Amino acid sequence: MILDLKLEEQTAQPVLCIRTKTSIEKLPAAIGEGYGRIVKYMEELGVQPQYAPYTAYYNLDMNDLDVEMGFPVAEIFPDKDGIKARQIPQGKVVSCMYKGAYAEMEEPYKEIMKWIEDNGQVPTGVYYEYYFNSPQEVPESELLTRIVIPLK
Repeated sequence: MILDLKLEEQTAQPVLCIRTKTSIEKLPAAIGEGYGRIVKYMEELGVQPQYAPYTAYYNLDMNDLDVEMGFPVAEIFPDKDGIKARQIPQGKVVSCMYKGAYAEMEEPYKEIMKWIEDNGQVPTGVYYEYYFNSPQEVPESELLTRIVIPLK
């Protein structure tokens, strides 16, 4: 797999999000429930997402994942019922668009991490995935996910 990797400067992005711990088996349900709660809150506020929904991974322990799911929005809104308003920080990132099944995402991650090492970069330890469609909309082979890894 040869990815079209981009090294870019990312601007700060306000988001509405929920952070939780879960296992890899329970992750799809946690993401679905979290997105549903956030969408309901955005509807109450009368706001639209500014970009695709995301999940941020703060660790890669498949039995005890520390994840944040959310939506980029235009401005910071008040926290509500476990939904937090924060900003994804500005900074240097490496990113790519991946097309394929979620279960096969280990390969693009390996390629990105090799690129980071080969180019003398250091990841911050947080990994973002932005989802442009879902398994309910398209076959797994057509899933589009933007992987973004912030760098120190």
